[in-house]
Parts: sequence; structure tokens; C-alpha cells
Amino acid sequence: MSMNEFDLIVVGGGAAGFFGAIQAAEMKPGLRVLLLEKSNKVLAKVKVSGGGRCNVTHHCYEPIELAHHYPRGEKALKSLFKVYQAKHVVDWFASKGVELKAEHDGRMFPITNSSQTIIDCFLTEAIRLKIKIEMGAGVVQIVPAENSFTLIDSEGRKFKSDKVLVAVGGNPNPSFYEWIKVLGHRIVVPIPSLFTFNDSEKKFQDLMGVSVPHAEVRIATTKFSQQGPVLITHWGLSGPAVIKLSAWAAENLQQRNYEFTALVNWTGTTQEDELRVLFDHHKRAHGKQKVVTNTMFKLPQRLWQRLCELAEIEPEKIWAELPQKNQNRLMEFLIRCPFQIKGKTTFKEEFVTCGGVDVKEIDLEKMESKLVKNVFFAGEVLNIDGETGGFNFQAAWTTAFVAAKAIAG
Repeated sequence: MSMNEFDLIVVGGGAAGFFGAIQAAEMKPGLRVLLLEKSNKVLAKVKVSGGGRCNVTHHCYEPIELAHHYPRGEKALKSLFKVYQAKHVVDWFASKGVELKAEHDGRMFPITNSSQTIIDCFLTEAIRLKIKIEMGAGVVQIVPAENSFTLIDSEGRKFKSDKVLVAVGGNPNPSFYEWIKVLGHRIVVPIPSLFTFNDSEKKFQDLMGVSVPHAEVRIATTKFSQQGPVLITHWGLSGPAVIKLSAWAAENLQQRNYEFTALVNWTGTTQEDELRVLFDHHKRAHGKQKVVTNTMFKLPQRLWQRLCELAEIEPEKIWAELPQKNQNRLMEFLIRCPFQIKGKTTFKEEFVTCGGVDVKEIDLEKMESKLVKNVFFAGEVLNIDGETGGFNFQAAWTTAFVAAKAIAG
């Protein structure tokens, strides 16, 4: 047997690839595993995730509820999470001496607060399990033969294997998937997800850094909306509500070429009729106070002042004398503050691709291709993506585990 013959070749040295390789080798001692990575470093995304702390998963141990956090792939993950979910991941890392902790928003990190802890854990396991790692090996072709495959990389090197796990991650460039398409798989057009909104008018630019913990952002003329913290930036709007919204509306926004109106309700969920009642109470209670300096909804002073300016409320005007016309305008800016969005900005390094290998062509009990036996898929290469908060890593761990189980079986 030549040096380049293996029981399993994993294509991609990211989260899903490493986890799949380790799980398969753990479940089947003696399994000869080769991991091929096209770049010169493995686990690059793990390194930068969560600001370098690595947001490993999300503290949600209920499979159906966990699946609700995925704009693409929810249905598939409902069944997959019944097999392997966040609790299993936490337990697996604990068994390797890596403890995870949950933060108030549900995101889970290693207690060391360093992504290096996760990388070291994986590398240690790979050495222990004798997993061979080859860098600078970008696979360009999988050639099926009888009961085996030959993988050819961009240097023309050939590697032979009985089984293949494809875990190359996502990429917004369709040509990235060409060699998978050649196997007969349908690729759902890849487009970006998880991004922030660029405001073309920049009328709030000088308020950059101001954030509102409970706001709601809607995309005008659609049903897409999300609640949560909103942050004003020098380029537009960011914060969890915006980034979550970008994931759920990814396809819609791409079709519009990222030109749309975002409507922010700074009060959270208050609607117009409720707001009228609240204004009446407020006017009675604070009649002698100046509108501009007497904020409502605990909004930051600078933001409240800007909304009053937009409503053309004079600086000296007191609540008792606020004209109906100005009050109506203020209400409008409180619950439907318009931002003319043109373009997007990638959210830190946590870019995610919406699109990829069509899940309909995958046997979800094994993560095996329905078209080519013994070819398995895991992670972001699939048309599965989640909100920000550890969900994309969780999908990687789960799909990799299920694939590894089938491979080892």
C-alpha cells in the first residue's frame, strides 16, 4: 500500500473537517485518516471567531428550539440535533479537559477566553489519533473508482481513499464549488450572510457608538424584522438585531442589490396606539419639562435629541405646549425611523455563506451524498447557516459528528 492511501480523506481543515476527522478516528481506532487543507494554516476561522475567544456553541439544549436559529437548514437540523446537539459538544470538550461557560446572551466560550484553547485541543487529539495533516493541498477533483476515490490537488498530487468527507466551508464565489458540482450535486447559489447595513444618508453618523439595547429593525415592504440591541456606527447600523436580520433576509436583500429602507423602532415593540397613550401620560406628568432634554424609553440623550431635531421640535419647547404636528413626527421617528441603506459591510471575520450543497441531496441519517456513495458532507459547505452566536459552529460539530459516525460504522 502506498503512502497516499487512506481509509478516510477529509477535505478542509476548518471546524467541521477537524471535528469529523477526530470523531471518526475516535470511534474507529486504527482508521487511517488524512486531512487536506488548501491554505497554509488550519482552523483559521476558529482562531478569529468571537473576537479571538471562539464562540464554540450556544447554550440551548433543546433540539427543536436550537434549530429555530437557522435561516437555512432548520428542518434538516431538527432531526440532526436529536442525534447530536450543544450539550453533547459541551460534554465532549469537557472530556478533553476544555471547559466551556455560557454568557448572559447564551453564547458559549472556553473558560480561558481564548480560541487557542480549542485549536490546541484539536491539534493534540489529531496527534494522539495519528491523523495526517497535509497543508497547501487544495482539492480540485474527486475521481470515483470502484470502491474508492482518487483526490487530485492543485499541484497534481494524488491521494487515494475509501471514503471522503467534504468540509471545505463556504465561499461567496460559485467557482469554489465547481469540483463538487462535477459529482452531480446541485449548488444553491452562494451569497453573503451576517453583515451590517450602510446608511447612504449618514444623518446619524456623528452618533456612532450610541446603542439601544431593545430596538426592532424591519425591512420596509417585507415581513422581515428582528429585535435586540442596535448600534449606530460611522457607516450605518450594526448590533445583534441588524446582523440577525441580515441572515434571515439574506436572499431578499441580495436580490435588491442591498438597496432598501430599514425602519428602526427605537422603543422596541411599542406600536402607534400604545405610543399615543404613553405620550398623553408623559405630557401630564412632565408638562413643564423641555421635550428635548426629557427623554422617554430610557433612550440615550444624544439619540433622543436627534429624533427631536428631526421632528423639528424647538429646543425650548416644553411637553405641555408640544404641537400635535411635531408630536406626530416625533412618534414617527421613534417607531419608524427610516434609514436608506445602500450596501453592506462584512461583520468582523464572522462572515457566513448562505447557499452551498443542496441538503435535499444528502441522506441526513449519515450526512452521505445520495448521488455518490461514500462521499460525506459537513459544515458550511452545505446550504445551512445560522444566526450569529455560536450557531454556525454548532451546525459544523453536529453534521461532522453524524458523518463520522456513519464513516466509522
